[in-house]
Amino acid sequence: MNFIFLLTGLLFIFVIGFLVSNDRKNIKYKRILTMLVVQVILVYFMMNTNIGLIAITKVGVFFEELMKLADAGINFVFGGMVNEGAFTFFMSVLLPLVFISVLIGILNYIKVLPFIIKYLGLILSKITGMGKLESYFAISTATLGQPEVFLTIIKQIPVLSPQRLYTICTSAMSAISMAMVGSYMKMLEPKFVVTAVVLNIFSALIIANIINPYDLDEKEDLVQVEEKEKLPFFQMIGESVMDGFKLVIIVAAMLLGFISLMELINVVFLGVFQISFQTVIGYIFAPIAFLMGIPWGEAVQAGGIMATKLITNEFVAMLNFGDISKQLSDKTVAIVSVYLVSFANFGTVGIVAGSIKAISEKQGNFVAKHSMKLLLGATLASVISGTMMGLVM
Repeated sequence: MNFIFLLTGLLFIFVIGFLVSNDRKNIKYKRILTMLVVQVILVYFMMNTNIGLIAITKVGVFFEELMKLADAGINFVFGGMVNEGAFTFFMSVLLPLVFISVLIGILNYIKVLPFIIKYLGLILSKITGMGKLESYFAISTATLGQPEVFLTIIKQIPVLSPQRLYTICTSAMSAISMAMVGSYMKMLEPKFVVTAVVLNIFSALIIANIINPYDLDEKEDLVQVEEKEKLPFFQMIGESVMDGFKLVIIVAAMLLGFISLMELINVVFLGVFQISFQTVIGYIFAPIAFLMGIPWGEAVQAGGIMATKLITNEFVAMLNFGDISKQLSDKTVAIVSVYLVSFANFGTVGIVAGSIKAISEKQGNFVAKHSMKLLLGATLASVISGTMMGLVM
């Protein structure tokens, strides 16, 4: 039965992608099939083998330990402000991002991350048949996040073709940054977060080969990575701290606004229509959830969470999901958890367009003009990853 729902989910994605494709005659079926097979192998390995489960568990434990280390600084600065045993989202989930940001800065400084990104990108390019730039970017965006990741290819963005620009923007919206992994693990099971990170890299490239297929001349396929002037070590630490804290404040502010807005909309809908807004959007997304493998009896609740992520952001959706996940089956929890682990939402479109426009006004205008197709592609990538998870549950 799981295999049937894998087919229904992938068929839905292909039909939607085909309808909006820029070049239906040149859809790269071989590349798509190769990446789908790789995803099936990876999800089985990670979820159904002892080695895979141990590896995922170790990664989860590693990030849990990092979050505990972050608590040392948080408790020193904010100790006594939170009741013992209480859970405060800002303290427990957001503030550890500052410490993770510092670690990423150090790994960049000592050239460990650039080395890993470069060679994983080359391997990915061989597997997927995609360009070296696209593969490099797919790995780096899953590590560095945005908007920082665009700065690594700042010289190439102004001269990229529309097709290649669409691919890298879809990757940016479909992935999550390493800094966010620990925070997500506070709200979702770590094994689902790790699996989603891996699956999303391929899902974004699959969608690009349906909606936006193209071939590359070998001369075009060069990766020129921009390297910043090397700062003194402690200056780099200071800047990493401030970058992490800015991220914390931005996320906190967005949550304040979005959650309050959602509550207002719910109150209006309950008062006027006697039904919550999330239930309404849940009915809209329910058929999609069902095609992904979620039981029909849980499809409306799952669909509401999926739609919430699209309309607001993944943090709002994860918080809402935590409230209802105990009422849902293990399969639904797994599929929705993997679906939620990406930046595919309306707010991220603005971040991506703004980041590109700061580098090249012409390219930024292209991204803004095609923002809805970009958001559709990134959302379909999340659907692919969620559907893949349903295969092994």
